[in-house]
Amino acid sequence: MSRIIEADNYCLLEGDCLERMKEIPDGSIDLTVTSPPYDNLRTYKDSLEWGEHIWKPVLEELYRITKQGGVVVWNVGDATVKGGETGTSFKQALSARECGFNLETMIWEKTGSGCLGSNCYYGQNFEYMFLFVKGKPQHGELIKDRENKVKSGKVKVNGGLDKEGRGKTRVVERKPFGKRNNIWRFDTQKNSDHPAPFPEQMANDHIISWSNEGDVVFDPFTGSGTTGREALKLGRQFVGIEKVAEFFELSAACIEEINCAD
Repeated sequence: MSRIIEADNYCLLEGDCLERMKEIPDGSIDLTVTSPPYDNLRTYKDSLEWGEHIWKPVLEELYRITKQGGVVVWNVGDATVKGGETGTSFKQALSARECGFNLETMIWEKTGSGCLGSNCYYGQNFEYMFLFVKGKPQHGELIKDRENKVKSGKVKVNGGLDKEGRGKTRVVERKPFGKRNNIWRFDTQKNSDHPAPFPEQMANDHIISWSNEGDVVFDPFTGSGTTGREALKLGRQFVGIEKVAEFFELSAACIEEINCAD
């Protein structure tokens, strides 16, 4: 029997995400941070049924439930079959555009793991973090931790030409740090009872970037509950769906531990 665990600031739904997402109202989710199955690389307790017939309607449902200005973070990679990548991640990104999302591509560079891939090519050490955006992002605050290489403080810069065609200058305030770029570097997550957790810091930074306190954060593939834990730590609400009973129990216990600590 499918279960629901509810508290003041979170709701966990057990079951197939395509069925349970139907229970979520239109335009009610501010941010989704999720990592769907990568082709057929893992079976997830023999529960996995995955392919375009699944991920395409998932994307359609995500578009329906996402608020205008909301963001979906879709962390994904490709399997290598017969000497080449499947390209499924690209198909998913283009399918999200067909649903109505705008697309931005970000990269997760894995800093603490060995490179994978065929001996025929350079080592592969990254995954995609696609942003599917419904309109223009209207939440969150971009993280500014990239050290500027130029002098900070008040400086004179070229201000174009005046009416007489003479060069003019203007004074601007240069900050010591600027917004980071779209390649984020994190170690792979360790010490988890789930076969494919993504880094807590990655979830944390996306939640800061694309949502505000009190917003609703969602994960249709909750797994061990990383997105939910980080959302509650940052004062957001959380809705999660998990199909595998063992992982549902794991995420419920971990999220409740964070909730009780607060």
